[in-house]
Parts: sequence; C-alpha cells; structure tokens
Amino acid sequence: MKKKTSFNKRNSPLSGEIPQAEGASHILVIRLSAMGDVAMTVPVLRVLSATYPHLKVTVLTRGFFEPMFKGIPRVSVYEADVNGVHSGVFGLCRLAKDLRDLGIDKVADLHDVLRSNILKSVFYMFGIPVKQIDKGRSEKKALTTENNKVFKQLKPTVQRYADVFDALGYPLDLKTHKFPEKEKISEKIRTLVGTEPKKWLGIAPFAQHNSKAYPADLMEEVLGRLSENSKIKILLFGGGNKEKQQLETWAARFKNTLSIAGKLTLAEELALISNLDVMLSMDSGNGHMAAMYGIPVISIWGVTHPYAGFRPFNQPAENSLLPNLTQYPKIPTSVYGNKFPEGYENAIRTISPQTVLKKIQEVLF
Repeated sequence: MKKKTSFNKRNSPLSGEIPQAEGASHILVIRLSAMGDVAMTVPVLRVLSATYPHLKVTVLTRGFFEPMFKGIPRVSVYEADVNGVHSGVFGLCRLAKDLRDLGIDKVADLHDVLRSNILKSVFYMFGIPVKQIDKGRSEKKALTTENNKVFKQLKPTVQRYADVFDALGYPLDLKTHKFPEKEKISEKIRTLVGTEPKKWLGIAPFAQHNSKAYPADLMEEVLGRLSENSKIKILLFGGGNKEKQQLETWAARFKNTLSIAGKLTLAEELALISNLDVMLSMDSGNGHMAAMYGIPVISIWGVTHPYAGFRPFNQPAENSLLPNLTQYPKIPTSVYGNKFPEGYENAIRTISPQTVLKKIQEVLF
C-alpha cells in the first residue's frame, strides 16, 4: 500500500541570509532503491530544507527507508509499492496521478532508471517539470575501462544530487551542511549493547559483491586483535540469513563482540549508528548511513574506487583503505564491483589486517 508519512520538525536553520527561489513550493524527490544511495540523499535534503524553509519535500522511495529522513523539517516519505499497486506502466501512471494530486510542482529525479523515466513522461503530460541526475556515465566508463583508463576523481554523488536541485532553481552549498544531534539510545539498545564505558566500534564486513568485501580470514584476524582491547565494544552489522550466521559465529568466538543483525528495526539501528565512535565498512550502505550522522567512517575498497564518487559524505580521503594499485592497475574495474578481470577478486587481500588495525587505532583513540 502507498503511504505518506510526515516527521516531527527539528528546526536547524543555517546562519546567514536565506535565498528565496521563485516557483515551486512542493518538490517530489525520486530515489527508489539502494540503501547507500538513499542515505547519500539525506545530507542534501538537510541543506535543501535549511536553505529554503518555504519548500515542502516529498521523497518517493521504499517504505523501509522511511526512518532515514527523520528529523528533516518539511520532508515526508511516500512509499512506492513497485511490486504491488505501482507495478508496471499502469501502476506507475496511477502513482504519478496520486503524486500530482498532492500538489507537486517540480520533480527531482535522483535515480534515472526505467521506472523514474516512465514517471517523468507522465509528469511532463501533467505539465510538471522534471530534472534528472547526470550520472556521468561516460566519465565512469573512462574511469573503469581496462585500456586508456582516465584515472581521476569524478564528481561526488552527493554533489550530483545537489546539481539536480540547482537545475530546478534551488542551488545548494553542501559546505553549509550541519549534522543532527545523536539519536537517543533506547532501553532496548542499552540492554542489548550494555552500559560499560567503552568505545563503540561498528563493523559492517559485507558488501553486495564479494570482490569488495574483506575476506573472512583477514576479518577474523582484525576481530581477534580488536577483541583483546577491553576498551572497545565491537558491534557487527549485516543482513541476510547467511550473513547473520557468520556474524553470530564471530560474536560467539571473540570477546567484547556483539552481532546486531536482525535484532533491531532500521530506526533503532540508525539510532545506534548515530552513537558509534567509528564505523568500519566496505564500499557499502552502512558506511553511508554512518556518514549521515558525521560518524568517522573507515572504508575498505576492493575492485571499486572512491574516484567514482561514492566515498561516504564528508569523510577524509585517508580513511579510504585501498588495494595495491601498482599490483592491480585496472582498478576500478567497475562502478559497483560486479565486473573485474580474472585474479582481481584477490586485490582486496593486499590491504593487510595490520593496515586496518592501525587506521582504527588512529581514528578511534
């Protein structure tokens, strides 16, 4: 079922003069899927809300992602039921009509996929202007090609999102972004994690593709060393039955280690993440969720590379741990890690556990 949810307002206006754009007062933001991509929209919408306080924003996304937008003034979530009433062309036409009836003036498509392009066509028929993200496909192809690679930093994805609002008449300066306060820790989370005065280190060891997930034997070496430090509480994040089993096995094996997988709702998990001292993640969604709250993120990269624009928001380059690029010069082999030459699945193994441990020690203490 479709659902529109409004959140409580948390006023955090930016200092200085607030620009006033003419025209739209209600913007639809399309960002349908991929947890990390949805998380990267959050800082952009915070700046949009603070810079243009007269704007109303509706985010079209999966209902599961709703808690990510909590606390952003005048931002609500409309659930896209793309496997139900909104499936197919007719379902998307119905969705576009329902959204039009909410009083949408302009549309920011931060996704640019088949579904959002169908919606764009319908909105055009309704006379509602749509601006879409420039994903920089040709630049990314040049960055990931094996031969004649153009190895350079591309525009960050969060800036590509901001550029869409600029095209709609709402320029944004992401440097003005302000992080929210840490979420309150519930009694449920306190009971689960404990109350000892320790550093909370989140570790999300998995990724969508194995080529950018730190190998289990190396992760076990990292966990073994970290668990010896009584000043650290290790919190393991992940999803899926196979991942949960692995995390529970590690939690049982190593001291001061707890698996969070399957024990909290997304809202509760975000509250916990907002109170971490450091998050260690792969090139994956958990790193972007921690970055939403300004938590230091140490990211481990395999056949992907931060140059494609997916470094977590506002994180320093030195917190991205990269493979030996001299030994594996074709990196990045793809944007998402789903394509790589033979042997490149082992590239991530050139990031030693000692390198990971040293960086954690440096950032955590």
